[in-house]
Amino acid sequence: MGEQYDLTSKVGPYLDRHLVFPLLEFLSSKEIFDETELLKGRLELLQGTNMLDFVKDEYQRLHNTEDVPDEMLERRQQVIYQMKELEANTEQIQKAFEHPDFQTEAQKARDGAALFQFLEDRFEITNEDLSTLYQYAKFQYECGSYASSSQLLYFYSVLVHDDESNAASAIWGKLACEILTQNWDGALDDVNRLKEMIDADHYSQPNQLLQQRTWLIHWSLFVFFNHVKGRDLLIDMFLYQPAYLNAIQTTCPHILRYLTTAVITNKRRKKILKDLVRVIQQESYTYKDPITEFLECLYVNFDFNEAQTKLVECETVLRNDFFLTACLDDFIENARLFIFETFCRIHQCISISMLAEKLNMSPEEAERWIVNLIRNASLDAKIDSAQGHVVMGTQAAAVHQQVIERTKGLMYRTQMVSASIDKKLASQQKITYAEPFTVAWGAYDG
Repeated sequence: MGEQYDLTSKVGPYLDRHLVFPLLEFLSSKEIFDETELLKGRLELLQGTNMLDFVKDEYQRLHNTEDVPDEMLERRQQVIYQMKELEANTEQIQKAFEHPDFQTEAQKARDGAALFQFLEDRFEITNEDLSTLYQYAKFQYECGSYASSSQLLYFYSVLVHDDESNAASAIWGKLACEILTQNWDGALDDVNRLKEMIDADHYSQPNQLLQQRTWLIHWSLFVFFNHVKGRDLLIDMFLYQPAYLNAIQTTCPHILRYLTTAVITNKRRKKILKDLVRVIQQESYTYKDPITEFLECLYVNFDFNEAQTKLVECETVLRNDFFLTACLDDFIENARLFIFETFCRIHQCISISMLAEKLNMSPEEAERWIVNLIRNASLDAKIDSAQGHVVMGTQAAAVHQQVIERTKGLMYRTQMVSASIDKKLASQQKITYAEPFTVAWGAYDG
């Protein structure tokens, strides 16, 4: 089943090829696909990069040989020559960056234009030098020198105008570098900057903006499932910003797996379950998996037996998903809590042994778990150990809380109406998808 629900083939086409490497390495460690096929996939991805030592190693592993083709050795010499040439051509501007006068000016400069003017006056740096710096940064990236590339792209993005042809491309590249070096704060800054640029773009065609948002949704998964505030930010962006919810519904409904997991593992966001379930129901004809079906079983069908079955399947799905494997314990804990709370709303007296079966726990484990839950959640309930029952009390919600509950969905429903209109308009446009494993930030190079 791990293979059946793997989303790498759906996620991969919206990622830069370098971002796909970690996913394939993860799949290799899980042993759910044929290792030879994964080696072929990795080698195919690497062929488009300058990481030729890595290419050589993968080629030797795949073919079980110490020999490599002559063209591979020739390509390596070409890459070394290009590297030296770009190093020489950017030597002047890199020395300028290291100069104390530049560092002093950088701290007090009002903006990038003023800083570039200083470089032009003091060190005779030109726009051509900036263009070469960008090419060198991209070359470093293709060689796998992500930290070095990130630093160069940062300088470049500060010094160029936002309307320069490579300005947006540099931010995409820097985001990829921050992800691959696991600098999650820096990556989140880049996600926000790209989001602002896309949302402020009133000139591009709707299908182009849809494609860029789809890229950003997929790239941001790395950030949102690693940053300490990531799951909150994912929910706000994917569920409550109509342009991004529309992108998910139009081009990538498989992202609902990640949105659903973020909601289930976020104890502070339980009140948005109704909004999420509504979206899951709307898209169930295009995408479903055990994680989305678990919520449907529990909150639409109230089928606790099927919810129990789906929870077992969810464990396998999460364990074999690159982005979600670290969420497994939180997911199981909160999913059990959802089952318990929903069951308690329907039944006043509950058998612990029956509840344990639905939670996939032993009766002893279930009783300890329920005791801690009642204590920590301050639930109005008590355990009758002699009878082996949980007896629920009645607790009416406060009036003001009822008002909040009844009105909290108004904004969401308004957004859904707007999103529905946008979706109909977008469906009339021809959507241009990225080629598999296309370097998204290179797409801005023209």
